[in-house]
Amino acid sequence: MRVLVIGGTRFVGRHLVDRLLTRGHEVTLFHRGVGEVDPFPAAEHRHGDRDEDLSALDVGRWDVTLDVSAYLPRQVRTLAATLGERAGHYCYISTVSVYADPPGPGSTEDAPLAQPADPEAEEVTAATYGALKARCEQAAGGLFGSLLVVRPTYVVGPDDYTGRFPRWVLRLAEGGEVLAPGPPDAPMQYVDVRDLAAFTVGLVEDARTGVFHVATPTPPFRWADLLTGVAGAVAPRGTALTWVHEAFLRTHGVTVLDLPLWGGGHPGAWALAVDPARAVAAGLAARPLAETARDTLAWARSTPGGPLEGVGLSRAREAALLAAFRSG
Repeated sequence: MRVLVIGGTRFVGRHLVDRLLTRGHEVTLFHRGVGEVDPFPAAEHRHGDRDEDLSALDVGRWDVTLDVSAYLPRQVRTLAATLGERAGHYCYISTVSVYADPPGPGSTEDAPLAQPADPEAEEVTAATYGALKARCEQAAGGLFGSLLVVRPTYVVGPDDYTGRFPRWVLRLAEGGEVLAPGPPDAPMQYVDVRDLAAFTVGLVEDARTGVFHVATPTPPFRWADLLTGVAGAVAPRGTALTWVHEAFLRTHGVTVLDLPLWGGGHPGAWALAVDPARAVAAGLAARPLAETARDTLAWARSTPGGPLEGVGLSRAREAALLAAFRSG
């Protein structure tokens, strides 16, 4: 297949491109350029900024367009206007954050989508992200004749430049007493980036359409299960998780920037307990969490400078919070 990837140089896009090339497909990447040497020398590279100039895509025809980097419906519309039928089968990488707050676990792909408070909003924030991605899906549905929507949950694994999952892997690998933010029974789902890539490429190879949750495991799975699973894979003997109440952390000014992946008791947390049955029936397979944790640790330790700049509590602040929590 001839595949156009919009983005494709970081984390999710990078693993999608790697999978496509491994499978023998002809890949064109449209991106802004990431340095003196483009990654993936086997692929064709066209440079440009999708917000300003798509002229590099004026020539060419593809069987599949795989869009990793659209966050605003305007970006979907301008891409469709540029490519027209030359886009072929359009695959949009979305998110489980598109839903209005689910009432409980097991929501399917047909659950109601979030609606933006301001239909003209263009600033991507924690509050607007999900609704904007939902509007991107809706825009794509009206513009592309053949549409596949992939909705992943938290994506984890090697090359995770966000530092969210690597922060926990590295911290647990250090051992000692680890602050674990409650509640431990909060729902949680994740997907290894390599499993997401393999599943998505399989879907486009089969010209599948529709919407798929790419989220594992099937509920119930808890935040505590994730942390203890990672600890079992990478933590030294004697490592202990100390569960700290959400109210205590909020009172002390702790946020999700300090403890990434932590959702606390937010009602939207049920978006991390969606039903992946449709994707599983279509071939989604998940590797063991221990393998993901060990591979992420190896990548993080081999990355110059590490992936954690500005992510997570310092060890000193963690120790101070634990001491304050123990003191009552």
